[in-house]
Amino acid sequence: MFDQSNQKVRADHLKRDAYLYVRQSTLKQVMENTESTDRQYALRRRAVAMGWTGEDVVVIDSDLGQSGTSAVDREGFKRLVADVGMGRAGIVMGLEVSRLARNNADWHRLLEICALSDTLILDEDGVYDPAHFNDRLVLGLKGTMSEAEIHVLQARLRGGIRNKAARGEFQCRLPVGLVYDDTGQVALHPDKQVRESIALFFRTFQRIGSASATVKYFREQGLLIPRQLRSGPRKGEIVMGDICHSDARRMLHNPRYAGAYVFGRTRSRHKADGGTYIEKLPQDQWFTFIPDAHPDYITWQEYNENLQRLSENAAAHGKDRRKSPPREGPALLQGIVVCGKCGNRMTIRYHSRFGKLVPEYVCQKARIQRSQPLCQNIQGKSIDDTIGRLLVETITPAALEVSLAVQSELQSRIDEADALRRRQVERARYEAELSRVRYMRVDPNNRLVADQLEADWNNKLRALSAAQEEYEQKCLEDKSQLNEEQRARILALATDFPRLWKDPKTPQRERKRMVRLLLEDVTLIKGEQVTAHIRFKGGATQTITIPLPLPAPLLNQTERKTVTEINRLLDRHTEGEIADILNTRGVKSGTGKPFNSRMIQNIRRTYNLKTRYERLRERGLLTQEEIAAKLGVLPVTVRIWRDHGLLKAHACNDKNECLYEDPGPNPPVKEQGRKFSERRPQAAFLSDRSNEVQYET
Repeated sequence: MFDQSNQKVRADHLKRDAYLYVRQSTLKQVMENTESTDRQYALRRRAVAMGWTGEDVVVIDSDLGQSGTSAVDREGFKRLVADVGMGRAGIVMGLEVSRLARNNADWHRLLEICALSDTLILDEDGVYDPAHFNDRLVLGLKGTMSEAEIHVLQARLRGGIRNKAARGEFQCRLPVGLVYDDTGQVALHPDKQVRESIALFFRTFQRIGSASATVKYFREQGLLIPRQLRSGPRKGEIVMGDICHSDARRMLHNPRYAGAYVFGRTRSRHKADGGTYIEKLPQDQWFTFIPDAHPDYITWQEYNENLQRLSENAAAHGKDRRKSPPREGPALLQGIVVCGKCGNRMTIRYHSRFGKLVPEYVCQKARIQRSQPLCQNIQGKSIDDTIGRLLVETITPAALEVSLAVQSELQSRIDEADALRRRQVERARYEAELSRVRYMRVDPNNRLVADQLEADWNNKLRALSAAQEEYEQKCLEDKSQLNEEQRARILALATDFPRLWKDPKTPQRERKRMVRLLLEDVTLIKGEQVTAHIRFKGGATQTITIPLPLPAPLLNQTERKTVTEINRLLDRHTEGEIADILNTRGVKSGTGKPFNSRMIQNIRRTYNLKTRYERLRERGLLTQEEIAAKLGVLPVTVRIWRDHGLLKAHACNDKNECLYEDPGPNPPVKEQGRKFSERRPQAAFLSDRSNEVQYET
C-alpha cells in the first residue's frame, strides 16, 4: 500500500502543501469522542512519511462540531475547495470520506476539482488519484456509502422517535406554561402567576378577536407575559416580560395549550442554495395527533376558533377581510357589507369633509384583479345613519341584557388585570426576600461576594418598589375608570339603549361590535335608490330603501331659504352688507363657512338674481353723471350735495358707488350748493373720503 502511495506521490505534489481536514459532527463528539479527533490529527505523520515537511502540512479544523450533510455552514470545507481549485494543495487528507463530506454533491464536486488540479486524496486506507478511473470509482463508491450510512443512522433515530411519538411518549419541548412532572406527564406550570397570565391572554383574545389588539391591551394595562430562557446561564428559568406580536401568534398557533399531543407538524425542505426551509403541514397530515392528552388552558374547539379568527384577520388569507375585527374609522358596516351585484365583499374608502372622515363602500375586486371598472361605490354616511336608527328601533327590548353584559365585562376585565398585577408584586417581593436571604447567609468577611449580593438585594428592592407603585397607580386608574357614579350611569343606560347608541362618548369601534353581535351582513344594491337587504343573527331579514346620497356639489349647495333671503335683502343692501347680516344671524353657507361678499356674489350669479344696481335702476334712480346733467352741475358737486343731504342716494355696491333719486320739482339751486362748496374745497373733498356721511340704506 505504501509502495503504491509513494508511486502516486510525485515531485510536483511535494512542491505544494498537504491539507489535513479535521471534522467532528457535533460539539458533544468533540468533547467526548476525543480518540477520533486524535486519529485525524495523526494523519500528519502519514504526510511526513510520504515526503512533506511538518511546516508544509496545513490543518483545517474550523469545522469541528459541524455536520457534513451540507457545505453551507462549513467554512473550513469551503476554504479547502478554494485552495484545491487554486492549485495550492498537493494532497488532501481525511480519516475517511465521511469526514470530508456526507453529501454526494459536495463529494463529487471536490473529486472533480482535485482531478482538474492534479491533487491526490488520502484516507486511512490509502492514496487515490481522482484523475484515474479506478481510483475515482472507488472514491465514488465510498462517497455513496458515506451518504447511505448517514441516511441509515438518521432513519434509525427518526424511527425510534416516531415510534415513541406515535404513542405520545416522546418528550417534545413544551411551551411556557406547561411542564413535565416527576413521572414524565405534562402538567400546568406550578407558578400561579404564569398560569393566570396565559389564561388571561387567551380570554382577552377571545374577547377582542385580534392578536395586535390583545398585545396593545396587555401593554396599556402594564401586564407581563412569561417567557422561558432557552440559552445562557439561566437556561430554563421563567422570566416575566412585555408581550410582542410574535409571542401572541406563537401561543395562538400552539396546540399544546389546547391539551393535544402533536408531532410532525412541520417538514424540512432543501433549497437550491443548500439551505433548508420549514414547511407547515395541514392538520390532517400531522404524524401524531392525540387530543385531550394533558391539562389545557383552552379547549380544542376554542383553539380552532382562534386559528379561524387569525386567518380571517390576515389580509393575505381573509376573503376581502370578511370577518376582520372592528377597526378604527367611522364606517359602521366595516367588514359586513356585500355587493348585491357581484356578491363580493365591499371595501371602505374614507374622504375628508369639513374636517371629518366620511366612509364610502366600494366594490373594487374586479378592478384590482382584472382592471375592470368599479362594480359599485356608495356613500356610506346615510346608510350608516339609517342602519343605526333601525337597530335602535329594533333592538330596544334586548338593551337591558346587553348593557348588563357590558357592565359585567368591564368589571371582569378590571378584576383580571388587578389579580395579575398583584401576582407581579408578589413575585417581586419573593425575589427581594430571596436576595435578602442570600445576603444574610454570606460570610461578612468575604466582601467580594457580599458586595455583589448586597447590590442584587438593592436591585430587587427597587424592582419591588417600582412594581408596588405601578400596582397602586393602576388601582387608582381602575377606580377612576369605574367609580360609583359611572356604575349608576351604566345601570341607567341599561334601560335606554338608544341613549347608549347615540352617546358621543361611545367609541365607534364599540358600535361596530354591537352591530356585529346583531347583524350577519348587509347587501347593498345601487339603482335609482339604494336597496339594503339586512340579515340579522338567527336568520331574520329586512329590506329597506335609502335615497341616493346627493353628489358633492349638491351637498355643498346653499339652502333654498337662504337664497330667498339673499334675494330679498338685495332690494335694500349691498352684497357685503348682506354677508354681515347673515353672519350676525348665525347662518352658514353650504360648506359650513361664514359668508363674505364674494360668496354672495357667486350665489347671485348661480341663481340668476338681479344685481343691486339693476334693482335700483328699475326703480328709476339716476347715475351721478345723469343727475349732474339734469341739474346743470359738475359730478363732483353732486357728491358734495349728497354728503350734505341735499340729494338722496342709495349705494349700489361695496365700492361706495351710488344711484340718486330724482329731486323732482324742487332741485337744489346753485347758490344753495355753492356755500357748501366754499366751506370745503374741492381738492380736499377729492383727497378725503373718510368724512362721507352715511346715506340712506
